[in-house]
Amino acid sequence: MSRGVPRADIVALLGDGLSNSAIARQLGCDRHRVGGIRGELELPNVVAQPLTLEQKWRSLTRPLEGGHLEWLGERVGKSRTPVMRYKERSFSPAGIAFTLQHGRQPEGQVKAECGVRQCVAPAHVEDEPGRRRIREQLRRILGGPELKDHCGNGHDLFVHGRLSPDGHHAYCEACKAERKRAEREAPV
Repeated sequence: MSRGVPRADIVALLGDGLSNSAIARQLGCDRHRVGGIRGELELPNVVAQPLTLEQKWRSLTRPLEGGHLEWLGERVGKSRTPVMRYKERSFSPAGIAFTLQHGRQPEGQVKAECGVRQCVAPAHVEDEPGRRRIREQLRRILGGPELKDHCGNGHDLFVHGRLSPDGHHAYCEACKAERKRAEREAPV
């Protein structure tokens, strides 16, 4: 099959700066033949231009109705948490979205606040301080009581305090983690 492709066609695409693999795909010929012709012409190999972190992130999202973005990339764990690997590191797609929206690195875990599970639209995600601020504002608007400084077990609620999405229910994340740990360690 590859011998049927005229050499001139390969040379023309080499002149356009395409890689051996791209030319082979386009013409339906063997990439080694393309590489041989490249070598004969003493043309350098094309250096792959890797995507930036943002470009890769954008390539793995799909728009949904309502301005939401669905993550199409890798997911891990039982909760199928979105993850993106880039240059031998793992990144949170929601964290990347947060940085795109706010121009800074997030603090703590980043989650969608739009009601769509694991949405990664930049305008729909918040980090822990942002979530707390939004939920405290909602709590005040709805006439909820002031939040305490410490829980019944003495944990600092500025650090460990959390609010439900509607701002109504306040709880201590440290106490919740301790309860879960005790449940796991309890004899069956």
